[in-house]
Amino acid sequence: QVQLVESGGGLVQAGGSLRLSCAASGTFFSINAMGWYRQAPGKQREVVAVIASGGTTTYADSVKGRFTISRDNAKNTVYLQMNSLKPEDTAVYYCNAQIRRSVYTVHSDYWGQGTQVTVSS
Repeated sequence: QVQLVESGGGLVQAGGSLRLSCAASGTFFSINAMGWYRQAPGKQREVVAVIASGGTTTYADSVKGRFTISRDNAKNTVYLQMNSLKPEDTAVYYCNAQIRRSVYTVHSDYWGQGTQVTVSS
């Protein structure tokens, strides 16, 4: 059983910082890309940042220069450092990972349970 466990959400004032973590656990062969998505009330889920297995990163325009995604492959963990937070960053943040269970399977998408980030003005 593969699980993604997130931590680090919470309530912060505008201009503050938070760091999200997401660790993959269980038995699997490899992890490809890992990323963070968010969903605000009444809105569709959107991509925030993605990091490839080799370290290449992409960001949504709305977070460029403020958020940094990183990963520790030895710990099967992805991080999201969020600085200069704005009220519009308020959302449930979800971790995603493309995981290959065995050499006989392809990569499939796995999702964390979500962690609430609330930015007050």
